[in-house]
Amino acid sequence: MKFDILTLFPEMFEAVLDSSIIGRAKDKGLIVLNYIQIRDFAFNKYRQVDDYPYGGGAGMVMQAEPIYQAYLSVADGLDYKPHTIYMSPQGRTFRQSKAVRLAKKYNHIVIICGHYEGVDQRVLDEIVDEEVSIGDFVLTGGEIAAMAVVDAVSRMIPGVLKSEEAFSEESHYCGLLEYPQYTRPEVWHGMTVPETLMSGHHKNITAWKRRKSIENTFHKRRGMLAKASLTDEERDYVERLKNK
Repeated sequence: MKFDILTLFPEMFEAVLDSSIIGRAKDKGLIVLNYIQIRDFAFNKYRQVDDYPYGGGAGMVMQAEPIYQAYLSVADGLDYKPHTIYMSPQGRTFRQSKAVRLAKKYNHIVIICGHYEGVDQRVLDEIVDEEVSIGDFVLTGGEIAAMAVVDAVSRMIPGVLKSEEAFSEESHYCGLLEYPQYTRPEVWHGMTVPETLMSGHHKNITAWKRRKSIENTFHKRRGMLAKASLTDEERDYVERLKNK
């Protein structure tokens, strides 16, 4: 998987994505991360990439041409169009299902990080395939949101994690929140690890994890249960939780 990220702050990505699991995946060649400085494509000696908005309003707007040229620097000459995402609070909310879909469907993703009061709409209309948001709030720029998307998608690439189990049991992947986790020591501040997890009985442990995932989801994000894949017995259990 190749990610080309168009940004005014490539150093932010280097500090975060070039380390830990994603950094190791990059070193192994499982993913390719390129950070393209949009200012390198400015058409003035001051490397200015923004201007006042037509129609008035506060702040500045990023110009179309520098972004377009930055895009061409990674897309021109290809025999396909890389899937291009604009990080925007107006976009469709990014979810785990989207991370899975992007990882399976595309081999090359371009991410545009806006700044200031936004980006000239014309370049978005020209090259962007979809707008994506990580939540209903506004950040200073698209960089933090883009990091979240790259991290989530990269984890779905085969080989990035040690096994499918490493992500398939995590919160949101299967439509439920993850079950509680415990490690040594067995007793901490008078609280003990649940007896089932100490039993070594794999069938009971699996059943415990599934039930605790349902309970966690019920208490913390109840709305997710409507879309989760549950057996009839599990749905009966949810009804009993409601009546407690």
